[in-house]
Amino acid sequence: MKPTVLIPIALGTNRDGDLADAFRLAGAEPVQVPLSALRAGDVTLSDHQMLAVPGGFSYGDALGAGRLLGLDLAGWFGDQLHAAVAAEMPIFGVCNGFQALVRAGILPGADRSAVLTDNDSQRFECRWVTMEASSSRSVWTSGLTEPIRCPIAHGEGRFVVDDAEALAEADQVALRYVAVDDDGVVSAAGGAFPTNPNGSMADIAGVCDESGLVLGLMPHPENHIVARQDPLRGRRVPGMANRGLCVPLFESGVAAIR
Repeated sequence: MKPTVLIPIALGTNRDGDLADAFRLAGAEPVQVPLSALRAGDVTLSDHQMLAVPGGFSYGDALGAGRLLGLDLAGWFGDQLHAAVAAEMPIFGVCNGFQALVRAGILPGADRSAVLTDNDSQRFECRWVTMEASSSRSVWTSGLTEPIRCPIAHGEGRFVVDDAEALAEADQVALRYVAVDDDGVVSAAGGAFPTNPNGSMADIAGVCDESGLVLGLMPHPENHIVARQDPLRGRRVPGMANRGLCVPLFESGVAAIR
């Protein structure tokens, strides 16, 4: 049987269908469930093998992006969520889902304080970025042999942590924004806009927890799982054109269940 991945839906969530497509392509069976069903006890996290918190604008980003969803996760489902982490369940949070996991205290972990705050540009950024795996701890990035490309769509994506160097030394920086030149050579973003689209510390695009089973990232890999989604597809341009599909990210997460 295919492992099931629970995708909770809050008011304002808008990427749950895309996330379901990505996990379906990776060999899992997505189950999209309104938060009201979880609150009522009709569905529990323990019924499934994985949790994936999608992007969007949960509750209209009232009081800050992901804040109210984070309170839901910590309050209504805190016991279930911590039990899932203790049971070594793979957990994935993308964009608004990442913001919620950070606000719920699941990422980057109990010993470090982090926040996702306003982009350096002070505006909503919607553009394609390139990321590279930078952690051997994260099970999600274990299948990435080359950089991946996908879009971002956020206004509060600048990752700030109390000690970025310590986070890197703990091998919890799972993904970093990188630059790709006209010959396809990959180099560090160095904080430069728009390669680093939000000003995140140390070019951090995604982090994992101490176990490596929980991953959060701001870009949307669920929106580059087939070649036709790439705006550079079929063009004779250098660099990352026609490369960088994000399917291995999801396949690695599903493989961790099995």
